[in-house]
Amino acid sequence: MQDHKYKTLKEFYPFYLQEHQNTTNRILHFVGTGLIGLCFITAMLFHAFIFFALIPVAGYGFAWTGHFFFEKNKPATFKYPLFSLASDFLLFGDLMMGRQPFRVK
Repeated sequence: MQDHKYKTLKEFYPFYLQEHQNTTNRILHFVGTGLIGLCFITAMLFHAFIFFALIPVAGYGFAWTGHFFFEKNKPATFKYPLFSLASDFLLFGDLMMGRQPFRVK
């Protein structure tokens, strides 16, 4: 079976959502993505640049925990790093605005 090659974020996002069906995984992604923003803002406002080092820990730590222990799949970031990163922020916004539910199944 040949893997699908996504060319646009619009094409990739439905696949991303399919890989994020577990409620706990969605919550962990939401928390991790929120912490990324918080770390970035803290680093910039307080010139505490150590917070930049915490960005990948917060982002990947929560997301990968969600995938490995709850969703039980391999994160799409291994194959599509930029689309996955962009989709993390899209999902964060969609969850925050109520366009996506936390509980899918």
